[in-house]
Amino acid sequence: MAKEDDSSLSTNVLKIVRALKIAGWIGFWAQSVLAVISTLILLFAIVTRNAGNSGQSNPGTGVGLFLAFLGLVAVYVSIFWSYRYILLAKKLRLSDNRPTRADTIKQLKIGIIIGFVGMFVTLLGAQAIVGVLVAKSLSQPQTAFVNAESFNRLVQPIDIFVVQANTNTILAHFLGLVTSVWLLDRISK
Repeated sequence: MAKEDDSSLSTNVLKIVRALKIAGWIGFWAQSVLAVISTLILLFAIVTRNAGNSGQSNPGTGVGLFLAFLGLVAVYVSIFWSYRYILLAKKLRLSDNRPTRADTIKQLKIGIIIGFVGMFVTLLGAQAIVGVLVAKSLSQPQTAFVNAESFNRLVQPIDIFVVQANTNTILAHFLGLVTSVWLLDRISK
């Protein structure tokens, strides 16, 4: 594989290569930071839930936590896809076996689909988590006395932590979508 001199590439190809590299790295790092933070928070929530006896009433359990986890898996797929944009930029610089414009657009569309599916699953998880939090807040005892039985109905800090993790995941999907759509716009011109 011979590397082609940048001066022999057309201006449009150079612009696309630069856009793919910049957006790929920005998408990769921004999503990576948010994904790692969300992963740590969700792992902490799972460990905390398993350590306590209140596993049944924690909004991090059940469907909400499962969907948040699936959304997080989709973010990691999106991170991989952002890295593929960087590799695609390198391939565009090569003289042999250069991807076509249609192939490049197809890669970007797959990135957009990953972002939309991940965001949809994560939003469903957010709805489930927030729904349980609302139910907990409505069922909180109105007295200052809280016994062990009613303690599980209180909104606890870990509950808000789970919401934060889910919000970070949604933001990561949004950033992945923004980079893919921006790149699609640049290549379509």
